[in-house]
Amino acid sequence: MIQDNKSLYTIKTSNYNIKLINSEETHAVRLPILRAGQPIKSCIFEGDNLETTVHLGIYIHDEIIGVCSFFKNNNKNILIANQYQLRGMAILKNFQGKGVGSKMLNYGEKLLKSKQTEIIWCNARESALGFYKQLGYNIIGEPFDIASIGIHYIMFKNL
Repeated sequence: MIQDNKSLYTIKTSNYNIKLINSEETHAVRLPILRAGQPIKSCIFEGDNLETTVHLGIYIHDEIIGVCSFFKNNNKNILIANQYQLRGMAILKNFQGKGVGSKMLNYGEKLLKSKQTEIIWCNARESALGFYKQLGYNIIGEPFDIASIGIHYIMFKNL
């Protein structure tokens, strides 16, 4: 069920609530999962505060347990015009492997599809390839290294 609460969309699925959040709210999960041991500024991404950027948080009760962000950004290797880039996908360790990330990503895909987005793409960490493949994402190109983070692959999904 999706509810409109002063322009804040929320979906309730069993014990989880998924809602639009602001960029600062992503830091509570981005930092420990994606940038552990790094300064908080490492959690701030270029484009975080653009009007076209979408940030989602997934909550259990009132505790944020996962985040993801979608940036209006085209990948030069994908020739379709209406694209969004998924960045900052992270679930707190205690909730990983329980379907939480899938619920949040599926919600984000539906939201972006309603905005006529045709492709979602991401720079997926090597350790997350199985997760994305399971959700219908495909690899394009060769692996590459992001300094101090590790090996990544460009993955995409047609919506």
